[in-house]
Amino acid sequence: MILEAVFLNVKPGLECDFESAFKKASSIISSMNGYLSHELHRCMEVKGKYLLLVKWDSLESHTVGFRGSPEYQEWKKLLHHFYEPFPTVEHFEEVEM
Repeated sequence: MILEAVFLNVKPGLECDFESAFKKASSIISSMNGYLSHELHRCMEVKGKYLLLVKWDSLESHTVGFRGSPEYQEWKKLLHHFYEPFPTVEHFEEVEM
């Protein structure tokens, strides 16, 4: 399992529109092969800052499967105009204990 982690900085005053658009976009990502789950968290200290966590079965499910799909183009259309600056996406794997 791979955890995708992204801090999203939404342009001031667009937070409600972003959250509404994200609800629509959630159905896109959740329909993708290799998708396991996702969560969106609103920062309590910084207005307009969000944390997106997505679990994928493999790195390729996200970087090749999702990003290379026509569905990703719809995702971009719904969400990418809200971000400033554009977010950095990072991937994590669990450490065995």
